Amino acid sequence: MSHWIVAPTLLPALTAAYLILFARNDIFHQRIVSIAATLMLVLLTFGLYQLAGDGESRAYLLGNWPAPFGIVQVLDRLSAMMLLLTACLAFIVVVYAIHGWDRRGRYFHALFQFQLLGINGAFLTGDFFNLFVFFEVMLIASYGLMLHGGGPRRLKAGFQYVTINLIGSTLFLFAVGIIYSVTGTLNMADLAVKAGQVAAGDIALLRTGALLLFMVFAIKAALVPLHWWLPTTYAAASAPVAALFAIMTKVGAYSVLRMYGLVFGTDAGPLALVAAPWVIPAAIVTLAIGAIGVLASRTLLDLVCFAVVASMGTLLIAVGLFDQVGVAAALYYLLHSTLAGAALFLLVDLIAVRRGRARDRLNAAPPFPRDSVYGGLFFLAAIAMVGLPPLSGFLGKLLILDATRETAHAGLIWTIVLGSSFIMLVGFARAGSVLFWKSAAQPPQEQEDEPKRRALPTMAAGALVAGMILLSVFAAPVSRAVTETAQQALDTRAYVEAVLGTIKTARATGL
Repeated sequence: MSHWIVAPTLLPALTAAYLILFARNDIFHQRIVSIAATLMLVLLTFGLYQLAGDGESRAYLLGNWPAPFGIVQVLDRLSAMMLLLTACLAFIVVVYAIHGWDRRGRYFHALFQFQLLGINGAFLTGDFFNLFVFFEVMLIASYGLMLHGGGPRRLKAGFQYVTINLIGSTLFLFAVGIIYSVTGTLNMADLAVKAGQVAAGDIALLRTGALLLFMVFAIKAALVPLHWWLPTTYAAASAPVAALFAIMTKVGAYSVLRMYGLVFGTDAGPLALVAAPWVIPAAIVTLAIGAIGVLASRTLLDLVCFAVVASMGTLLIAVGLFDQVGVAAALYYLLHSTLAGAALFLLVDLIAVRRGRARDRLNAAPPFPRDSVYGGLFFLAAIAMVGLPPLSGFLGKLLILDATRETAHAGLIWTIVLGSSFIMLVGFARAGSVLFWKSAAQPPQEQEDEPKRRALPTMAAGALVAGMILLSVFAAPVSRAVTETAQQALDTRAYVEAVLGTIKTARATGL
């Protein structure tokens, strides 16, 4: 067993504990430790990504307890890719946050590390009970981060956010209880074996548990009609927190892929692809509502929030195919949409601060310093999010459209994807013209709170935009990588052999 597999969860856990115990009153100390730990996480996850590149799935047995009784973490191409994406995004976000956002509360960096613990654990875990545990870690940390800075708006949104997630947690426990009562296991590999061997009288009960889990993952992924919490929550959160939350919805999409592409995959007998009939219809409606929300938004922040909803709809259309081509397209689009959403949240903050009293409202205001720089970054991020060439959003949507070409609902999917892209284009074009063109008609005036030094936050936002450009420039090798990742992610037999075979080896060798 490679002990490095457990490091992405161990590092943020130890860092958070250290920050609380030894640095809670020293913001400079917190910043140094948090940045150093997050940079170490980037290097660590890059090494794990290289390790997983050989196509072999690796299981880590905590305490060397055999599955399905012990805790297991599994590293493959998919989990390694998600870990690396999370670490890179987290490093950029924490660099942005040290410009001042982290001063608005004592425990920002500790909560930030706990958030990484929950996210990384969800990507690595090999059983559903520990997926529930890491979901709860994410919920608690994200609630604290969302309230960071205080204010009645955040408190109200936080109450709604916690309420919907507590409902999701309750459903998760019900689903786990049902699945365990039928199969006697919650280990993903073991469940993948037993799902196809369930007695005929228990199939309906197991299907109920599987669909309850789908409802939980749909909440995390902001699928209609369980999407309404996302615009309110993300709009109330601070800019760096909202940018980090861009990866949280991907945990829901990842869980759908793991659960219904792997555990209840094509080899699950009567329960094969049990959630597939629901994913694409819900994703299509999510995309449509997100696009309409973009067009109807009256603030730039609301516009970006609904764009994230629309991007989740687009992503889950491809995930819902549950085949290699569709999942590969989904993974490419996942990389793009995470970077695009995070970049736009940071840019909204940078633009709102410089517009003074007008903030992010979509109305004319006096021109602000360096508006051409922010206008250029916003233009690139917007065309990427909408899906215009030549950036990664266009390539991602092109891959998704190609993947759905032979499906029964190809006509509807193409119509909704292309139509929503046009609607979002109109919404972003209107916002850009108001913010950067119509402002020129207003006489410039002195701004009381004009920031003096914004180079570092601007570079952080620019790094995310540069990431989308790199996804476009290196589209060919990235496409090959996600295709290999998709192939492994859907290979139930290889996953089961990796986990259960490791157990047999450990017993025989005593390792």
